[in-house]
Amino acid sequence: MRSKKLAILGMAGLTVMAAPTVAYASPDKSVTVTVMGTSDLHGNTLNWDYFNNAEYNDSRANDIGLAKVSTLVNKIRRERGADHTLLFDSGDTIQGTPLAYYYAKVEPVNETGELHPMARAMNAIGYDAVTLGNHEFNYGLPLLATWVKQMKAPVLGANAVYAKSGLPAYEPFTIKTMKVKGEKPIRVGVLGLTNPGVAIWDKGNVEGKLRFTDLVASAKKWVPVIRGRGADVVVVTAHAGDNGMSSYGSELPIENASAMVAEQVPGIDAVLFGHAHNEVAQKFVTNKVTGQQVLLTEPSRWGQRLSVIDFQLTKKRGKWTVTGKSSATLNTNTVGEDPKIVALMKKQHDTTVKYVNTVVAQSKEELLAAESPYKDTPILDYIHKVQTETVKKALEGTADAALPVLSIAAPFSRSATFPAGPISVRDMAGLYIYDNTLMAVKLTGAQLKDYLEYSARYFNQLAPDAPVDLSALTNASGTPDYNYDQFSGVTYDVDVAKPVGQRIAGLSYQGAPVAADQQFVVAINNYRQSGGGGFPHVTTAPVVYNAQVEIRQALIDYATATGVIDPAGFTEANWKLTRDGKPLF
Repeated sequence: MRSKKLAILGMAGLTVMAAPTVAYASPDKSVTVTVMGTSDLHGNTLNWDYFNNAEYNDSRANDIGLAKVSTLVNKIRRERGADHTLLFDSGDTIQGTPLAYYYAKVEPVNETGELHPMARAMNAIGYDAVTLGNHEFNYGLPLLATWVKQMKAPVLGANAVYAKSGLPAYEPFTIKTMKVKGEKPIRVGVLGLTNPGVAIWDKGNVEGKLRFTDLVASAKKWVPVIRGRGADVVVVTAHAGDNGMSSYGSELPIENASAMVAEQVPGIDAVLFGHAHNEVAQKFVTNKVTGQQVLLTEPSRWGQRLSVIDFQLTKKRGKWTVTGKSSATLNTNTVGEDPKIVALMKKQHDTTVKYVNTVVAQSKEELLAAESPYKDTPILDYIHKVQTETVKKALEGTADAALPVLSIAAPFSRSATFPAGPISVRDMAGLYIYDNTLMAVKLTGAQLKDYLEYSARYFNQLAPDAPVDLSALTNASGTPDYNYDQFSGVTYDVDVAKPVGQRIAGLSYQGAPVAADQQFVVAINNYRQSGGGGFPHVTTAPVVYNAQVEIRQALIDYATATGVIDPAGFTEANWKLTRDGKPLF
């Protein structure tokens, strides 16, 4: 009933009115309103690294988590006056840490009735609006609906609409009213836009249920509605980067369209954006229709930064007008954790720590992922082993049971380690850091070759006599490690002296060259199969297995069942880098 009500209201131009707050005008009738913003929190409430079982630390001395954010927010509220400030978020909130995973999959809040940890923390801090990110859809619509209901702040997503009716599935926008002593109130509108890529990345959860419309078109529809409801300031919170590019093809609206929204839609004062995990303290874009400057800011990820936007409003001819704006990003490593949030999260945090430290197997050797982007390493072979056996077992008795089963895996984390001795859930989670599910598709030998050539774009071309500089060998054109797919089940070389598209040599199966029409079953994750990374053939390939088994859980279950991780049983050196046909290492 609630979703239907929202949909009906949405068509009328849904406005959610928050409780009024108070601001005070100076003698020249000017007021400053401060909007604070986070994005890409990804389940981080405390300054804690669950994979390393220690306080978070990185090479740049960043800190993470909502407890740190809360301290900065409280400081800004004290300095500017709580009645002068608002706090928004631009999405990717409920996925990304073992804490978020535990309360989505181990003890799902939509089944237990427990308050989601991110709702608990964000409600306590006092967010005014939160926008949906693409990762909000990872755990399915029922869990998302529970989190939305638990949030005190409205959860926005104007361009997430019902597949059949086209009506808004979530609240499109909200308006916050601030009283000004002796003056007309100031009204701040915020429009939430999510990422169209959800239709690809979480196809299994949203297909036939939701559509995701173009960010620019959606903003053109809703910004006039917000202005028509009397908003003096309009902020767009967008879960989309600002480079105008997409990681997928042209079948969906543009993925990273935040700057395009600012350029093409009149009436927007600022865009608080996310998705790209970058820090953008302040950036101005000129609106092509009005010539006005639109402010953009992005607060990095995981609660490492807080964006702070200041709007100066002046009373002109009886109406509040934005006469100035600026923004900055504040580093959360400059403050301590808010003890209120730490205390509030203690029970759920301790439960998660206990879970991730549960021992599931014993490893006979230490296995490291540090070299996995450029060498065939046993720790990735373990992923291949589990994926291959899971698919083979599922195909028993089917028409495809006789086909060779190959496996795809990528080096998600160079820091992943299986220590010699006890292996815990967090060791597995550190190796497979994404909540992907396992699928299998059928590819021909020719398609397999195309796929491998596409994957090999990851390497920079190496001159015949150039020294091997590992820091310059990988990540060509910004390709991330997770988009370098490696295969098991076939043997091949990647010749980094050759140009892109001509690098795969010696592709063979059981010692014989792979024929162009030869059929293979390929174990693959749902992100890749649905088009993530833009790899060829897989989105249209026949799907022969899709039991919605989480790969991370499959690794944990396999380790628990066998009780031992012995590289002698799964190590397969089946690919290598070469230069002009000679091994690089």
